[in-house]
Amino acid sequence: MTRLGFLLDSDSCIGCHACTIACKSEHDVPLGVNRTWVKYIETGSFPNASRKFSVMRCNQCEDAPCMTICPTNALFRADNGVVDFQDDDCIGCKSCMNACPYDALYINPETNTAQKCNFCNHRIEVDLAPSCVVVCPTEAIKVVDFDDPDDPIGKLIGREDVAVRTPEQNTKPKVYYKGADQASLDPTRTKIAADGMIWADTTKHHRRLPLLDEHGHGDPGVVARTTYTTSHKTTWDRMVSGYLVTKAIAGGVMLMAALMIVLGHADEQAAVGVVPPMIAGVFLAITGALLVGDLKQPKRFHYLLTKSNFDSWLVKGAYVLSAFAALSAVWFVLGVADADDALKFAAIPTAIFGAATAGYTAFLFAQCEGRDLWQTPLLLPLLLARSVVAGAAAYAVLDVVMDVPSQRAVWWALLGGVIAVGFLTWVELQSRGSRHVELAIASMTTGDHAAWFNWGLSLGVLAPVGLATVALVADDTGGVGVATVAVAGVFALIGMWLSETAFVRAGQSVPLS
Repeated sequence: MTRLGFLLDSDSCIGCHACTIACKSEHDVPLGVNRTWVKYIETGSFPNASRKFSVMRCNQCEDAPCMTICPTNALFRADNGVVDFQDDDCIGCKSCMNACPYDALYINPETNTAQKCNFCNHRIEVDLAPSCVVVCPTEAIKVVDFDDPDDPIGKLIGREDVAVRTPEQNTKPKVYYKGADQASLDPTRTKIAADGMIWADTTKHHRRLPLLDEHGHGDPGVVARTTYTTSHKTTWDRMVSGYLVTKAIAGGVMLMAALMIVLGHADEQAAVGVVPPMIAGVFLAITGALLVGDLKQPKRFHYLLTKSNFDSWLVKGAYVLSAFAALSAVWFVLGVADADDALKFAAIPTAIFGAATAGYTAFLFAQCEGRDLWQTPLLLPLLLARSVVAGAAAYAVLDVVMDVPSQRAVWWALLGGVIAVGFLTWVELQSRGSRHVELAIASMTTGDHAAWFNWGLSLGVLAPVGLATVALVADDTGGVGVATVAVAGVFALIGMWLSETAFVRAGQSVPLS
């Protein structure tokens, strides 16, 4: 048995980029992406300024979150302990990129699949050293076998003062740094200067990290300047926030239909038995289209079911969606057949899977260990509250064109759900779990994504609360009241999408490398 890793000696590194060039040549890595690169930071000020170098790459984690979240086992562990990848199995879902706390994965623009440093495994298998090790002029990159007690590099790691990146993530990385400045290993402690970097494009959000001014004001966590690193783009965006809303509508409308049965309206064939599963079916189809459309390899979407990694919540979510679709179809058949008693039995599993449809993304986001903002335990109750809002909003709009039973129950559900969303959002904004979370919340509330968040709060919480309250106080169940609550429902759904977009983007705004 072998467990391979690296010792990267920053004391010896001269920042020549030979490792980067050798890697690109060995693996035909396209321009704009890197498997390994050299990061430059500068500390101090003239005349006591200094530049320091650190090599960035995959950390070959013992507990690799990218492997856990990969839905098709395209990322796997080789016999020598290296986390390797299989292009032919990758669907380009980009989940591994959000799971990695080290910013080590990228989408190859030529193959549309996820790739990273794989330790030059094709060379290792024939007893050759990785290309970066061979070309390094100062031998700053050293291979270590952690299962060999006599390995001299392993002994060196045991007696020297070495460090790993983001140890708090508990991924058990097998890449160690000797002599590296901690500010180089933690990107939240550096800032890219306003005039950008040398030889590279600026990473937008990294540039905007606050820096101390000459009076000592600003962010005391920032202690250095980054002058060279690689930039990375947002991987999940509006299609992901869109699918969060569409599946909330699908799950929520069936939750409301189940509530109608509890309230004794199983005999309402159209408003309970037929129309709700039709709405759920339409929005489930849109959800599926958004999920497939966001893949870099959409023709391989069926790999989710044929090459499933059941540790991944992408796979579990696919099965939840399938089960919910089947139950909604059964509900529709029973509704058309006017089988009231059977509907009462179908309501329980359908409601459970409706809630699961809306809420499983909380567990998927929890597997994205590179995005601390998404790790909040409040995400599940927030998604469930939003499903209630979405379901009530769907019924409120439906009330405009057909008679909906227990009208005021729908209105109260909308108002209560919106208030719950507002409260949970407020609680989340008070959290200060880590510096990563603080910076992400700042980006969401006062930074690049503040407009999305503020409009989402205004349209998704404040406006619906006001409109629904007016309708309930006025006790107007006629045309004006119905229209007022319908508008509140539409606002709630628009605001939900805006808020979800701000949350998804802000979670990815904090640099990882």
